[in-house]
Amino acid sequence: MKLQKVAVVSKVGSKESEDAARVITKKFLARKSKVYTIAPVEVEGAKKVEALDELKKEDLDLVVTLGGDGTTLRVFRYLENETPILTINVGGNRGILSEITIDEIDDAIDKILKDKFFLDKRTRVVASSGGKEFPPALNEIYICRTNLTKTAEIEIKFQNDTVKQKMDGVIIATPSGSTGHSFSLGGPILHESLDVLIITPVAPVYRLESIVVPDEKIEIISSHDCSIVMDAQVVKSAGYGEPITIKKYRKPAVFVRLKKRGLRQMSKLGF
Repeated sequence: MKLQKVAVVSKVGSKESEDAARVITKKFLARKSKVYTIAPVEVEGAKKVEALDELKKEDLDLVVTLGGDGTTLRVFRYLENETPILTINVGGNRGILSEITIDEIDDAIDKILKDKFFLDKRTRVVASSGGKEFPPALNEIYICRTNLTKTAEIEIKFQNDTVKQKMDGVIIATPSGSTGHSFSLGGPILHESLDVLIITPVAPVYRLESIVVPDEKIEIISSHDCSIVMDAQVVKSAGYGEPITIKKYRKPAVFVRLKKRGLRQMSKLGF
């Protein structure tokens, strides 16, 4: 892989991650890459931009994230194409999505330059409502009632099937997100390479298990106003009775992987 244009993104508000970003930036500059950093990280010879969305204009070869899973999710939200990401766990809690630690960066750069890596492509999902398409999510989209004193009746349509029941909300998770919010509610762990989605009801009045469906369009209608939450980071709204459509995003998330590992997320969780 050519590393002509590289962006280095640190965890928001983490001095440890920002210091690591400066170190990593210098390593890429030493290899003659054009490097972009995100404010407040500033390194002589690199181009500092104020916000992640400015990187949409750039044809990047690689993005390096330094932080935990939250940092990785945030970066993928701003990548509309298939720019690969090398994830480094710096200050993250579990770093389920991370590939290496900061101590392994020199070896990682060498392997990338020698094409000794592979690309791990993951399904993303995107929600739309009221004629607006919202930012894509890698893990899940969570639809929940806005009024906490009323239980909503939620209708879930997929293919020719319909499920309708009173519940607090519903999670539409990808295989990547199967080890996150959906898993905490009793949802299954799926292999990350599968082209399916998981529908996990939240506190249904009558017990309703998670449903694994093809990664096709899913429509959700709530009897009350609701919030649409992307990767627990971005919140949008939909009015009662207003259809919410969730489908596979047109571009996958792409990770740079240096080692073959089966069920990566399960091993990170200690299984």
